[in-house]
This record gives sequence, structure tokens and C-alpha cells, in this order.
Amino acid sequence: MADITAAMVKELRERSGAGMMDCKKALAETGGDIEAAIDWLRAKGLASAGKKAGRTAAEGLVGVAVNGKKGVVVEVNSETDFVAKNDQFQNFVRDVTALALTTGEDDVEALKNAAMPSGKTVGEALTENIATIGENQNLRRMKSLEVANGAVVSYVHNAAAPGMGKIGVLVALEGDAPADKLETLGKQLAMHIAAANPLALTGDDIDPAVIEREAAIAREKNADKIAGKPADIAEKILKGPVDKFRKESALLSQAVVFDGKTPVQDWVASEAKAAGGSVAVKDFVRFQLGEGIEKQQSDFAAEVAAVSGVKQG
Repeated sequence: MADITAAMVKELRERSGAGMMDCKKALAETGGDIEAAIDWLRAKGLASAGKKAGRTAAEGLVGVAVNGKKGVVVEVNSETDFVAKNDQFQNFVRDVTALALTTGEDDVEALKNAAMPSGKTVGEALTENIATIGENQNLRRMKSLEVANGAVVSYVHNAAAPGMGKIGVLVALEGDAPADKLETLGKQLAMHIAAANPLALTGDDIDPAVIEREAAIAREKNADKIAGKPADIAEKILKGPVDKFRKESALLSQAVVFDGKTPVQDWVASEAKAAGGSVAVKDFVRFQLGEGIEKQQSDFAAEVAAVSGVKQG
């Protein structure tokens, strides 16, 4: 059996929102596999689907830039939040984001080779930043959106400076509604995306592997209900929670955060009608700083060890 460390319990607790002892038990049941432990907790009703997604695991800044019908979002990581407040680092993020808007592709390596206003490549400027600031930094990812007719609208949550912060969102709206109406609608929709963190535009767009995982969790969670049932009945029982997950995880079927009940698709249609034009949500992108990057451990591990009786390491 794998050794269960305090650091592992701490990570699972943060990602799942479950209690400390439940996390310890989940890790013991799954041989120390964090991802499997999250599924085990969810199957037991001790953790929610949304907890593991979007955990901030690194510092730095997410930058956004828009020019008419095109927008881009870029993530640049640093080791500490202190560096994210540094003028030199912020200027770098601002320049790189503006440059990314002109490249026409979502290739980080190509962006590193692009020339900045100073004449240095992005990669060279990044290396210089690391040397002068004294902390490791990384140009992690980028994504651009563009429409033929309409607007791309941006929103930054927890802004540290104009156009950069902890969460960056772009929304691509196709349509012929007035520009000011598109801007207002897009900003409201981007704020919803920042808060609700949808996985895809529609339920059918969600990664099949994610749906398969939800189905497996539903099967384990409802094992007693489907035991001995005919296959078609069991399938109907399991379909409910998976369909609910699809609905709550897809942007167009989510309830808008402003009223908690109207589906986004219906809300957009209503707003478009009021604006006197057509509007369709073509795509969106949401970057949350550090999501998916493992955090450095803190002294809280010692607290976990004291309470749960597991060793540190």
C-alpha cells in the first residue's frame, strides 16, 4: 500500500473540498492516486464535480487583448504573486499579449520566437526577466478567437492592471446587433463564464472522456439502485445524473448567474431581440491562472499531519 503523506491529504482536501479524514480514507482506498481519490469521494457524495476544476496552482498573470473582431488570452506564470505585481513583469505580459494578437495562431513556441518592440524575441526577453527579477517564469499557453461578423469581447476578473489578472475570458459573438449592444452583452456573458466555468459551448462538445468519467461515477454512486435491474432500466437511472452534468457544464444550457434560472441560450436570444439584431455565441475561452499546475506545499501540511496522523513527505 502506498504511503499517504500529509502533502497528499492537503492537495486532495483543496481540490475536492472534502473533510480531512475523508481525504485520508479516499487516498488509502485508491492507493494514493489523487485523481482516483477525487472520483471515490464524489461517488460517495463527499466532493463536488466543480471543486477540482480551476484550482489556482501557480502565480503570474493572465493577459487579454482585443482588436475588433479578434481577441487573444495569454498566461504567463511566475513563482510568487510578488513578481506578478512587478512593473517589469506586467509590461512583459502586456507586450506579449499584444504581440500574440498579431500572430494569427495559437502556438506558444512560435510566439517565443516572435520579435518584441525592443528587438529581442519573446524568449530572449523572458530569459532576461528571469535573470533580472531573480525568479523562474514561463510563457505557458495562449488562445485566440475571431469572428467574421460581430465582436470578440474580453473580461478580466481580479485585475492586477488593465487587461491582466487572475482569470481572463474571451467571448466570440456572431451577429448584426449594434456594436455597443454586442459589447454589453459580451461583457455580461464573459462575467458569467468567469463565475460558472463551463467546460464547453454545448453538452455535445464536452470531452467524451469527461462524460465517460461522470458515467462511471454515477454507476458507482447508484450501485444499490441499479443492482438487479434490467439493463435498459439501469441505463435510464444512470442517464439522469450524466444529463444533469452535461446541462450544468455546458455554457448555452447553464442558468445565467444573474438570475440563476434562465438558460444562457434563452437569455442571449432575449437580449438580442431587445437589441434589435441577431446574436449567436460562437465560442469562448476561459483561462484561470495556474489551473492544472501543482502547487508548492506550505506549512499547512504540518497541520494536516498533526490532525490526521499521517507522516509528512
